[in-house]
Amino acid sequence: MIGKTPIHVPELFGSMVFNEPVMQEWLPEETYLALKQTMAEGLPLDLSVANVVATAMKDWALTKGATHYTHWFQPMTGVTAEKHESFITPDGSGRVIMEFSGKELIKGEPDASSFPSGGLRATFEARGYTAWDPTSYAFVRGHSLYIPTAFCSHGGEALDNKTPLLRSMEAINTQALRILRLFGNDATRVTVTVGPEQEYFLVDRKYYYSRKDLTYTGRTLFGAPPPKGQELDDHYYGFIKTRVSAYMKELDEALWALGILAKTEHNEGAPGQHELAPLFTTANVSVDHNQLTMEIMRKMAKQHDLACLLHEKPFAGINGSGKHVNWSIATTDGVNLLEPGSSPSQNAQFLLFIAAVMQAVDAHQDLLRISAASASNDQRLGGYEAPPAIVSMFIGDELEAIFEAIEHRKHYDPQHPGELYVGVDALPGIPRDVTDRNRTSPLAFTGNKFEFRMPGSSQSAAGPVTVFNTIVADSLAQFADQLEAADDFSAALNALLRQTIQAHRRILFSGNGYDAAWIQEAAQRGLMHLPTAADAIPHLTTPKNIALFERHGVFSKTELYARQEILLENYCKTLRIEAATMVEMVLRDILPAVMDYGKDLADTIVAKTGVSAEFACRAERALLLKISILTDTTYEQVTALKNTISAGVALDSYGSPATARHFNTVVLPAMAALRQTVDTLETLVSKACWPYPSYGKLIYLH
Repeated sequence: MIGKTPIHVPELFGSMVFNEPVMQEWLPEETYLALKQTMAEGLPLDLSVANVVATAMKDWALTKGATHYTHWFQPMTGVTAEKHESFITPDGSGRVIMEFSGKELIKGEPDASSFPSGGLRATFEARGYTAWDPTSYAFVRGHSLYIPTAFCSHGGEALDNKTPLLRSMEAINTQALRILRLFGNDATRVTVTVGPEQEYFLVDRKYYYSRKDLTYTGRTLFGAPPPKGQELDDHYYGFIKTRVSAYMKELDEALWALGILAKTEHNEGAPGQHELAPLFTTANVSVDHNQLTMEIMRKMAKQHDLACLLHEKPFAGINGSGKHVNWSIATTDGVNLLEPGSSPSQNAQFLLFIAAVMQAVDAHQDLLRISAASASNDQRLGGYEAPPAIVSMFIGDELEAIFEAIEHRKHYDPQHPGELYVGVDALPGIPRDVTDRNRTSPLAFTGNKFEFRMPGSSQSAAGPVTVFNTIVADSLAQFADQLEAADDFSAALNALLRQTIQAHRRILFSGNGYDAAWIQEAAQRGLMHLPTAADAIPHLTTPKNIALFERHGVFSKTELYARQEILLENYCKTLRIEAATMVEMVLRDILPAVMDYGKDLADTIVAKTGVSAEFACRAERALLLKISILTDTTYEQVTALKNTISAGVALDSYGSPATARHFNTVVLPAMAALRQTVDTLETLVSKACWPYPSYGKLIYLH
């Protein structure tokens, strides 16, 4: 039994997945080859082939205990959705048989009216479609066969996170192949590979359920700091507690059974914080796997009397949690295009791809910032544990030296002076490990991949990956246009690299991104600073961005405006829920508890002075005075907060920039002021009277 007895990992891994070995076993060879071609080349699958695949998939799933199937999709809620249908079909004699057709495999019709659509669908327009993504393996979970799908409206607009992701993968494949052809590379397909590192907190479930802020919002809205936080750096990579280790073990086994490449686990910087990192895999599969991972993390925690917190900043004053999205591109035969090759021509190709990313990041700072924008991530970005809300790029000293040499026509090796000419036969070798690590950079090149550190722990990785794919595809398209038209490829390549470096060098930064001085330097460089989601999200629909996404077929103008509205609406509603939760906690729990404690103090003063006038009760009087003043302030502040919520709700639309600005500039400061007062009260009131578990109890798991 998983988690109870020793397991054989190779046998367990993928045991609940309809993967290639299973396909080979259960499908006729002709059907298997047709399906493989569809998966490799994105070709449509003939219905007759789909019928054979569906029957085999159903028969296999029945052996795993499945009785139902579901089209599993990713609406714009940030979580997944599923509607389960049984395999049963009446046989005409009062009995049933188990059937599953190719049509049911390929297409579903869930109700689309109640998912966020940003105006793409009216409430009465209920029809939506799910379409099978054959490049992401089906799997059995519980009693159902899960079929990964895309989700779109009756009119064909994307209503999910997967459809744009798949479109962006096609865009980068098309443009990367154009570049490879110029270098004589005959690769047939380029894929994006992703490995999202997932940070999270674990807390005791009984304490989780006793705090309304955690259960309603995923983060603590009040909480005085404990005497010991993370100052000693003793939790990072430290000994994993037995209770947490047991959770990690069972989590690994559940993930491995579903074919998820869970690889690394360790304690993170804050008490109670941990990380799980997978191996790289194809982008859409990696996104599917990360969504599954987050769901299973939460479910598995319950079985260990724990709660898994995926919020970006569940506790003030200590590290928040990110989802570091590691991104790379490779040919289908396994050649990583972000790794220096063994020959000069491969090195020139490598430098061109790095330059394409450099141009993309500088030209589209706003989109990268938007891809990580949310009310919850605003709590994390800019803290000393996370990069600021300024996009910059780190490539390491050696690559910077090479770029400088190219820009100034000199050799980067001081032992061999002379002009550096980036020809396909003249470029000297480049070491494969060309960078150190810069943990403070929002986007760092780490040897053969880029690590995007801005995204938050709770969000889908699909958004950041879709943006990154699209902006890099656009740079590659521009490069290909120039080089394909050139008479002298080597000369044009040199000129292109030099021009790109000169135009976009400002985006390179190798210093401390946590330092406040960087904000001033970034402004001097002309880099964008969009400190909050309310500042960033309205940039999504600028003419530049609409043209970019339409040029590569990733989003239409209509789809972009819809997504902007959804992002703004989510931002406003998140803050409204948090503010309303604070009001309820204060009025129904905290103020009554503080008043009771004040009464106890007053009763003590009366009792002691009644015994003898010699009892001065200076401590009790001073404490009662402080608490009384803070109690009055708390009541004034909670009343003011209620008024700011009402004013926000009265505005035209949750999805408007004006409403987001109100919640950002009016509601949030009111929340911060109330929190400061209440947290001070917590340090003065007896712990026996305080209605909620303290930070110390929450973050130090026993």
